[in-house]
Amino acid sequence: MFAESLRKIVEEVPGGLGAVLMGYDGIAVDQHFRSVDGIDLTLVAVEYAAVLKEIKNAAQILRTGELEEVTIVTTCFNVLIRTLNDDYFVALTLEREGNTGKGRFLLLRESVPLREGLL
Repeated sequence: MFAESLRKIVEEVPGGLGAVLMGYDGIAVDQHFRSVDGIDLTLVAVEYAAVLKEIKNAAQILRTGELEEVTIVTTCFNVLIRTLNDDYFVALTLEREGNTGKGRFLLLRESVPLREGLL
């Protein structure tokens, strides 16, 4: 169920490298990755899960509303993260020149079936 949504996200966005449905504890529920030399995309998601948990906590402490989305831009990759509920998020890794706008749209579109599957 989750695999199909993750596959759609990666394959429909130009520059898509991988998507993972993950808990804030860093445990992946499902994933779809293209082969990328020299980098472990699962490890990237695990490490960003810890950072995302801190950002989520800061938003709660500051009473700025619920965290919905985070974008991380590095010299090599863009990582787009959309929260699904209090326990899970989906992360999309793109090539640096990938289409982040379409990636954001696809994450939003597929967040509905992903969220429903977690119930």
